[in-house]
Order: sequence, then C-alpha cells, then structure tokens
Amino acid sequence: MNRSNIFKNFLVLFVVILVVMAVFSLFTNSFDKPDLVSISTIVEKINQGEVKTIEVDGDKLNVTLNNEELVTSRKEPADSMSSLLSDYQVDPNKLTEVDIVVKEESGFGFWAGAILPFLLPFILIVAFFWLMMRQVQGANSKAMSFGQSNVREQKAQGQKNKVTFKDVAGVKESKEELSEIIDFLRSPAKFLSLGARIPKGVLLIGPPGTGKTLLAKAVAGEANVPFFHISGSEFVEMFVGVGASRVRDLFKRAKKSTPCIVFVDEIDAVGRQRGAGLGGSHDEREQTLNQILVEMDGFDTDTNVIVVAATNRPDVLDPALLRPGRFDRRITLDLPDIQDREEILKVHAIKKPFDNDVDLRRVAERTPGFSGADLANLLNEAAILAARRNKKKINQIDCLESIEKVMLGPERKSRVMSEKEKKITAYHEAGHALVAHNLLNTDPVQKISIISRGQAAGYTLKMPTEDKRMYTKSYFIDELAVLLAGHAVEKEVFGDITTGASNDLLEATKLARRLVTEFGMSDVLGPRTFGQHEEMIFLGREIHERRDYSEKVAQTIDQEVSKFINSAHEVAKKTIKKARPYLEAIVKRLLDKETIEKEEFDAIFVTKPATKPI
Repeated sequence: MNRSNIFKNFLVLFVVILVVMAVFSLFTNSFDKPDLVSISTIVEKINQGEVKTIEVDGDKLNVTLNNEELVTSRKEPADSMSSLLSDYQVDPNKLTEVDIVVKEESGFGFWAGAILPFLLPFILIVAFFWLMMRQVQGANSKAMSFGQSNVREQKAQGQKNKVTFKDVAGVKESKEELSEIIDFLRSPAKFLSLGARIPKGVLLIGPPGTGKTLLAKAVAGEANVPFFHISGSEFVEMFVGVGASRVRDLFKRAKKSTPCIVFVDEIDAVGRQRGAGLGGSHDEREQTLNQILVEMDGFDTDTNVIVVAATNRPDVLDPALLRPGRFDRRITLDLPDIQDREEILKVHAIKKPFDNDVDLRRVAERTPGFSGADLANLLNEAAILAARRNKKKINQIDCLESIEKVMLGPERKSRVMSEKEKKITAYHEAGHALVAHNLLNTDPVQKISIISRGQAAGYTLKMPTEDKRMYTKSYFIDELAVLLAGHAVEKEVFGDITTGASNDLLEATKLARRLVTEFGMSDVLGPRTFGQHEEMIFLGREIHERRDYSEKVAQTIDQEVSKFINSAHEVAKKTIKKARPYLEAIVKRLLDKETIEKEEFDAIFVTKPATKPI
C-alpha cells in the first residue's frame, strides 16, 4: 500500500474518533458541572429550609438552593423520590416549601446512554478494518489493471482546439496521401461498394520535428473521428507479456469507437527487427510486436481501425510490420524547403505581435535544414528575447539573433578574451569568410562574429541562396577549403597554430572520408562505396561496421582522404595570400564592431583596401 494513503486513512479515522468522543461527552458531562453532595446533605438542607427546587432526572438529583447555588446528588435508580424522603424522615412542613419536578428521560437519551458505550468501540473497529480492506482492494485492482494500456483518447465531438490540415503548413504531398484515409473514414461505403480496401496502417517517416504527430492529429480532426494516442515505449515493461496485453487492450478500446485512428508514436521502440541485437532477442519486445502484427492483420479483418505510426528509424523496423496489409503506405516527411519554412513561420506567428520590419521570408532563407519544431522554437526564442528587452513587439533583429541562438547557443559576453586571443579569433573567422567569398561553389556569407556562442569562440554563418538536394564534388572540395581556412590563416599570419581549429579539422576529415567511402568521388578508387554498417545496438550506440575491403584498399582510402585535405589546404593558403588586403580589412572591422552582417561584408570587396597589416 501507498504510505501516504495509509497516513491519510489513519488521520481520517483519528478525526472521526475525536468527533464521536465529543458527541458522547454531551451525554456524560455538562459545561458547568455543579458540586456533588450526599443525600443526607440534601435532606439536612431541606430541613433547614435552604432548598428551593429539586429536579429528578432518573437517578440524578439537581438541587437549586435559595441562594441560586446548584448542587447535585445521586440516588438509586429503583428508589422513588417520595420513598427516599420518607426513609430519611424529612420534615413535611419544610418539604411543602420545596418545588419537586420529575423530568422524564427522552428515548434518544436513554438509548444513547445505554448503547453508545458498547456500540462506539464496535463501530470504530469496523471502520478501521473497512479502510484497510479498501486499500488492499485498491492495490489488487491496480495489479489487475497492470496490463491495461495508458492510451490517451481524444473524442470526436466537441473537442476543443481541434487540429486540421490548416494548422499543418507545408507537406502538401503527405496531406494528399492522407486525404484518402479521411474520405474513407467519412464515407466508407463509397470505397467498399467498389471492392476497395482501405489501408490498415500508415507509417509516417521523417526526421524529428517534421510534424508527424501533428499530421496524425490533423487526420483525426479532418475526419472527425476518435483519436487514440500512445507511445511505443509505453508497451514495454520489465514483465514478459504485459506489452502484448496492453496491445490487446488498446485495440479492444479502439474497436468500441470505430471508425477511429490509433496513433503509435516512436513505433521503433517495439517494432525493431526480430532476432537482431547483441546477446540474443528481447522476449518482451518480440511478444509485443507479435501481438501488434496479429491485431493489425490477423483473423479479424473487418474493422475500421486505422493505425498511424511515426518513426525516424524506418531501417530498423521488422519486415513483417511493413508488408501490405499492415502498414500499406509509407509517407515521408522531409525537412521543409524555403517555401514551406515561410508557411510554417506564418502559422507560428499568428498569436505573436510582430513589428512592421519583420520579414519572415528572410528568416526562412537563413534557416535551411530547420524542422518545423526548430522554427517554432526560433519564434518562441524571439518572443522571449523581445520580452527581455522590454519591447511591446518582436522585430527583425530579435528573429535573426534567435536563429544564431538556436544554432549555436546564447551569447557568452561574460567570457573575457585577451587581446591576443581576440585577434587570433578575428583572423580565424575572417579566413573562413574570405575563402568562402572567393571560391565559386560555396554558399554566401551571411554573418561573421567574434562574440562567443556556446562552445565556439566565434562563428561564420554561410547560408545557401536556394535549397539543395544534391551536391557536386566541386562544392565539397571548396567546402573543405573553407573548413581549413582558419587553420591556414593562423599559420600564415602568426607562424603558429592553435587549438581553435580542432573542430574544423574534425569536420573536414569526416567530409573527406565520406567523399571517398560513401560518395564515390575518388579518382583512384572509383565509383564505389566502402564499408557496410550493420544494426547492432548496445547501450544506444552502433558498435559494428563490416569491412568489405582489404587492408591494401584501407591504406589507399587513407591516402585519398589525405589528398583531399592537403589539396583543400593549399587552395585556402593561396586564396589567403592572394586576398591578404581584404583579410586585414575584415579583421579590422571585426575588432572594431565584433559582428559583420552580409551587406557590410560585401561592401568590403567593392574597393581595394590598404595592404598594411594590423
């Protein structure tokens, strides 16, 4: 039992005891208790003419004296008042002066006085055992409901803030695919009359934050049907068989509300390929998956329950889960392009007060690779930044600064750099920007800053003018030169190198290796890939890569990677030497203002600056 519940029950029982004792005390005590005297004393006072009235209340005598003093006495219950006074030989003349009143005892008072002393302990004992048994039954009911699913149901009628396709910006193709599901849920007879079978399941595939959950809610909102939402991880427990029981309970509840939609988020938590994994299979997860397979396409095929699942790891799902009859359709949600990003920003900007200078198109241009969740977070950070600055509206500067905050982290103005480190950082970032500006296949520079953000001492933002799906070899070679420009400019200007280029070297090495092993861009090795990654998960990490090449080829791969890096390094050095005056001009501007925007950066190259180094 829960310790807090036990304490609460004992507290309630204690309060009940106090109340009963207070009620019982009304029958046994009075607030102003008179003096208790003997019968002989009462008789003596009567004979002396000091008694005014005598009230007989059962075996109790309440006596009021002439001076209004109250005294009390007790007699035997069987003796009457007249016989008692006669036995004590009270003076008849004095007795006639006394007003004797016999009070009749009420039925409630009689039974309360007779029964309560015996009944109260029995009631308290019964109440105590009843509370204890109630707690035990509650624990048993929880144990019996352990196999029930924790699904969250959203009713179709009267739901507040119903999500529709109007709330989902972009993903036009995905909404078109799902529109057939909506038509079937609205009017299934139109499809069934032609012998059509609606897809049992729809699998939404896409990176995190692309709107898979939001799209599933929009389908339920458009179709106006009940919506059941559960995460794949909620099926799995430490006890074998619980997950399968929860799957059965989920579909049992869903079938009572047909037609309806069941949304399983992160289905890869239970839908991983069976028999794969380090150290054997996972019995609980496999039993849960088997039950899902049976419920989706078992013997019971005449149900209008449509399962919508979401995952960002479709490669690890079991083939039986993906076959026709279960997840018939796979809808891919890519990261939004520039047009979709602008629409998403407009949706999230509805309830935010923006200034007239805000250009969401420009914000969309600066956010390639951002998901819908990233864009929502961006505008939220812009609102927080404007509130921190005591503004009534959000302006363009707040939005642009929020982009950098989401990408790199907040500004670290408290981090004080020495003049030497500041100068090295300025040359480092100016080298990146200069090489990116002079090479043909790189993205344009949008901003340069030597203000620390996150782990970076400075940063250079390069954004493409248009969304790209395919990249050329020349683009990657120029990108390598840009990555190595910081290292090259430190060697060129100071004659020494620092640790500031460590992350650039790491990224350049990764990119050069991918050119050789994944993209087939090596002239020596030719158009083929090297190495196959196999899915063996241990502690959340991939630990196995099967090599499909010899040691001699591995040596050639290393040589080709070094060739790409060395060639790019030479391009960066030559570009820096050739455009040294522009480098000095960029550094001078950075040291003066710490930040250079795109327009100011492009203006540096309009006229040839002085060649005197800083």
